Amino acid sequence: MSPTTLPAGQDHGHVTFLGAGPGDPGLLTLRAVEALANADVLVGEHEVLDVVRAHARSGVAVLDTGADPAAASRADTFPGTGTPQLAVVDGASTTAGAPAVRDAAHLVMEAARGGRRVVRAVSGDPGLDTYAAEEMMACAAEGVPFEVVPGVAAAVGVPAYAGVPLRDAQGADVRFVDARTASDRCWTEVGASDGTVVVSTTLDSVAAAAGELVAGGRKPDTPMTVTVAGTTTRQRTWTATLGTIAQTLKQAKVLPSPEGGRPVIAVVGERSAAAQRDQLSWFESKPLFGWKVLVPRTKEQAASLSDQLRSYGAVPHEVPTIAVEPPRTPQQMERAVKGLVTGRYEWIAFTSVNAVKAVREKFEEYGLDARAFAGIKVAAVGEQTARALVAFGVKPDLVPSGEQSAAGLLEDWPPYDPVFDPIDRVFLPRADIATETLVAGLIELGWEVDDVTAYRTVRASPPPAETREAIKGGGFDAVLFTSSSTVRNLVGIAGKPHNVTVIACIGPATAKTAEEHGLRVDVMAPEPSVHKLAEALADFGARRRAAALDAGDPVTRPSERRPGARRRRSTTT
Repeated sequence: MSPTTLPAGQDHGHVTFLGAGPGDPGLLTLRAVEALANADVLVGEHEVLDVVRAHARSGVAVLDTGADPAAASRADTFPGTGTPQLAVVDGASTTAGAPAVRDAAHLVMEAARGGRRVVRAVSGDPGLDTYAAEEMMACAAEGVPFEVVPGVAAAVGVPAYAGVPLRDAQGADVRFVDARTASDRCWTEVGASDGTVVVSTTLDSVAAAAGELVAGGRKPDTPMTVTVAGTTTRQRTWTATLGTIAQTLKQAKVLPSPEGGRPVIAVVGERSAAAQRDQLSWFESKPLFGWKVLVPRTKEQAASLSDQLRSYGAVPHEVPTIAVEPPRTPQQMERAVKGLVTGRYEWIAFTSVNAVKAVREKFEEYGLDARAFAGIKVAAVGEQTARALVAFGVKPDLVPSGEQSAAGLLEDWPPYDPVFDPIDRVFLPRADIATETLVAGLIELGWEVDDVTAYRTVRASPPPAETREAIKGGGFDAVLFTSSSTVRNLVGIAGKPHNVTVIACIGPATAKTAEEHGLRVDVMAPEPSVHKLAEALADFGARRRAAALDAGDPVTRPSERRPGARRRRSTTT
C-alpha cells in the first residue's frame, strides 16, 4: 500500500514533504498528485500553492504565505532565507480578518498531531530545500510518520526548458552552486574547473556571480545563459558570456529593475553557447509561446480548447460572453422529460454541454437518473458533449465521425426505418437561439422532432475592469471567436479588442460579423471546429515567428508592438 493512502486517525497523522518542481504544474509526479488528492491540510509558499492547489480536494485546509509583507518580500528575493512564516487561510483562500502568522514547522506538526494528513509543498525538490530537513527531523523526533515525494529541481528542470543540456558525449563534470551561500573556496574550485556550472542566483546578482567565476579562473568569453521564470510561459532566456552578461541584461532593459531580486538559473559552459541553444530551445520556440489568448467561453466549456492552447505555449484566459438561464415557460421541457420515461422517443439528441446540463437538472428535480435513458438512443454533437453525457452516466450511441456540428451529426444520422424503428420521434433539447439546421435535416430523414427550448442564452455580465482594459488596451495577443454571438457579446460587455490583437474566427459567418464590428480578421479555421481554430492560430504564430527570425528581428508577441502602431482594417479574410 502506498504511504499516501494509509489511513489517518487521531493518533496517526502523516506528513508528505512534496517537491512541486520549478513552476510548470505538468512536472508534478504521479505520486505528488496522489498525495495532494488525499491531503487534509496543504502547507506551502504562495507561488508553490499556485502550482499544486488544482490537485487538492475540495475543502482542503490551506496554509498560505504573505501575512508579513516584509517577510514575504525577503522570501521571494532570497528563497530559503529566514524561517518560513505562513498565514492560515481557509479552503477558498479567503479570510475574515488579518490571518494569524505561524511558524511553518509548528503548523505542520500541529496538524499532524491532530491526526490530519498534511502535505508540505516546497519549490523544486525537498532535498534541496533549506527547511524541509529540519521539519522532517521534527516529525521523526515526535514519531509522526512522513514520506518524501521528490520533485524536479530548478537547477535541472530550468536548463532543460531553456534548451541547455548539462552534459553531452564528452561527459564533462556538472557543478551546482547557490550564489547566496557559496564560499570563496567554492568559487575558486568551480572557476578552476572546465565543467558545466549551474548557478542559482537572482537577476541583479548574475553579473557578480559571473565576476566570481572569472576571478576564480574562468575565461571571460565562456558562454553563459540566464533564465528567469523557468518552465513557465513567462520564461525568458538571455545568452551571453561571463564578460558580457551585465551589458546584455542592460541592453535588454532587464536591469536595473525593481524586479532584480527575481530568482534565476544561470548555466556556464560550452553547452550553453548561443548556436547550440538556437537548435535546442524547444520550449520558448513554441508557436504561441507566452501569448495571452482570450477565449470567450466559461472554464468548463473551454477546458479542452485551453489545454490545446497551452500545448502551443499560450496562456488562455477564459471570459464567458453568455450566461445560461432556464426557459421562460418550463412546461414544454417538463412534458418532454416525462415523455422520455413513458417511451415517447426513439432518440434524444444533445447539441451542447448546456443541453446535457439542462436535462440532468430536470432529471434531478424529478428524482430520475441516467437509468431513464434505457431503451433510448442518444446522440451527441461532439466529443465535449459526449464527455458531459459520460459524466452523467450515459454513453452516447452516435457522435459525428467527421465535422462536430449539426451538419456533421446529420451526415451520420440514420434515416427513419419503420421496420427497425418502432418509434419515429426525436427529442431535441436545445438553446432558444439555436439554428434550424438539425431540425430540418431530421425531418428530411423521415423523423418527427420535438424541438424543445431547454435553456436560454443571455449576454453575460461584464468581466472585471482589468480584463476589459486589457481587451481594449491591447493586453491580449489574440482572441478566438467561436460564433457570431461571441463577437457581438464580447464587444457588448467588454468593448472592441485593440487593433494589435490577432483576431481568429471559426468560420466565414463569424468573420463577417467581426468585420462588421470593425475588426480585422487575421486567422480563420479551415473547418468549423474550435480545435482547428486553435491549430490555425498556432500556424499563424509559427509563420510570424519564422518571419521575424528570417528578417533578423527579435521574436515578439503581438501585444508587444510599439504603442500607436495601428494597422488598417482589412476588407478580406
